[in-house]
Amino acid sequence: MSDTSAPGAPAARTDRRRREGSLFDLSHPGRTGVALPPLDVPAIDPPALFGSAHRSEVAGEVEASEVDVVRHFTRLSQLNFAIDTALYPLGSCTMKHNPRINEEVARLAGFSDVHPYTAEHLVQGALELLWLLEERLKTLTGFARVTLQPSAGANGELAGTLMIRAAHVARGNARRHILVPDSAHGTNPASAHFAGYSVIELASNARGTLDLAELEAKLTDEVAALMITVPNTLGVFEENILKITEMVHAKGALVYLDGANFNAFVGKVRPADMGVDVMHMNLHKTFSTPHGGGGPGAGPVGVGPALVPYLPTPTVERDGEVFRLSYDRPGSIGRMRTFHGNFGVLVRALTYIESYGNTIPEVAEAAVLNANYLRKRLEPFYHLKYDAPSYHEVVFSDRKQAAGGIHNIDIAKRLMDYGFHPPTMSFPLIVPGALMIEPTESEPKEELDAFADAMIAIAKECQETPELVHGAPHTTPVGRLDDASTAREASKPGSFAPVLRAPVR
Repeated sequence: MSDTSAPGAPAARTDRRRREGSLFDLSHPGRTGVALPPLDVPAIDPPALFGSAHRSEVAGEVEASEVDVVRHFTRLSQLNFAIDTALYPLGSCTMKHNPRINEEVARLAGFSDVHPYTAEHLVQGALELLWLLEERLKTLTGFARVTLQPSAGANGELAGTLMIRAAHVARGNARRHILVPDSAHGTNPASAHFAGYSVIELASNARGTLDLAELEAKLTDEVAALMITVPNTLGVFEENILKITEMVHAKGALVYLDGANFNAFVGKVRPADMGVDVMHMNLHKTFSTPHGGGGPGAGPVGVGPALVPYLPTPTVERDGEVFRLSYDRPGSIGRMRTFHGNFGVLVRALTYIESYGNTIPEVAEAAVLNANYLRKRLEPFYHLKYDAPSYHEVVFSDRKQAAGGIHNIDIAKRLMDYGFHPPTMSFPLIVPGALMIEPTESEPKEELDAFADAMIAIAKECQETPELVHGAPHTTPVGRLDDASTAREASKPGSFAPVLRAPVR
């Protein structure tokens, strides 16, 4: 058993409920929580029916009462690190509070029960919602059109790069390369490669922004586009963005903006006014849908006039008071997703936008203020590689702690003892030992202070009791994992049990 009385750490519960491993441990013969009617079909033998697909490591069925099951899963939910329990500082992921009004609207029968094959005249409300969301996104971005199809940011990136290729092909030369700064999201080069381009990396300058001399040297006639993130993954705004887009356009190339960090300037600046030709928006981030665990998401793509002919089909069009789906787009890159994207996420996003109305610039203002507040509180304790102004997120490193043998993984695991989910780590790669923190606009000063106090306490522990940080976490249900072994074990077929360096408590 690891030390559970660590300084600054909440006391661990050690009762029976903390020690339960799974629902199987609660199983008792004859106990049931459901009354089923008599079987009126032939009984089956699961192993015989499913063969090798049957989970041989699970013997028998769980026999538990309804109260057993409810209490078990309620207790599990109380062990979660979630946005509904505390600040969730995942940099670049924008894990903000998700207003419950969004959920109420998304659950309206006309939205939740609609079937994608329903005739258009019976789903006019749903089509109107899609049309209206596009109009709102056009207003916020300045683009000519927006496709709502892509189901996540990376899917949006691919749609955007495919439209870029289609536009160049129409001009007679698809070109060969896409330029990607070293501060970009990892999906940027992946999307460019998937669209058939080779990637040329651009180095950042001492301020953490794009080096104009580097851009000029690599911006040839064979470059199809520049993929750039504003603000970039260091949380730094590209102050020369107007000059950058001017240089790119002078070579006949296009500018793709990764909109993952739109939360930093939504309602304040329109990307089209910066000279951007195409941009995806992570609606689940900027406009709030729960997306922990990999989904769901929505990555609509806005385009300037030159790329409108290549939008995915169908698009939603309005004829007077009637809304319809249009497939009449000969230059289209085709579908990016079945049906009309993640419709529930689109409903939530429009609800969020309509709730703010003309006050939506306050989202960016508060997000930037919160990030800079944390920066000022933590700057004396953690290394900051770049001194350029921070926007919605700030990237520290473990440089000060690494001198004493403590690394960002130790800090992150220790933070869990204080009740906070760790921030994004080891990204971007240009900051060794990175700790990327994004508080979003959701957090009040009290929560920011609680998080800052925890990080400051850990910084002091790194100096005074480094073994305490090395052994963290101490208060979580599962102790410290051997990360490499766990990753290898988890990838094996049929494996679901972690390899532990500390016992389950």
